[in-house]
Amino acid sequence: MPKALVYVTYKAGVLDPQGEAVRGALSSLGFKGVNDVRVGKFIEIELEDTNNIHANLEKMCQDLLANPVIEDYRIEMVDESTNGERR
Repeated sequence: MPKALVYVTYKAGVLDPQGEAVRGALSSLGFKGVNDVRVGKFIEIELEDTNNIHANLEKMCQDLLANPVIEDYRIEMVDESTNGERR
């Protein structure tokens, strides 16, 4: 069964309040030199239908999983036959 990994993050220039909070917390814990933190979403999707898989994943991202106005997304396919190798 094919598996897709989808990573969604804010576009460059879009304020990431959660990332800023994490950066501040890291600094207060003594981790110096952390200039920027971006927090995003990770979505793992197992698919039955292999017809038009890439087109369907793109549509899922554009219609529901990401907000294309303020977010970027990246799709990786996992090859289960090679113990999770990513393509």
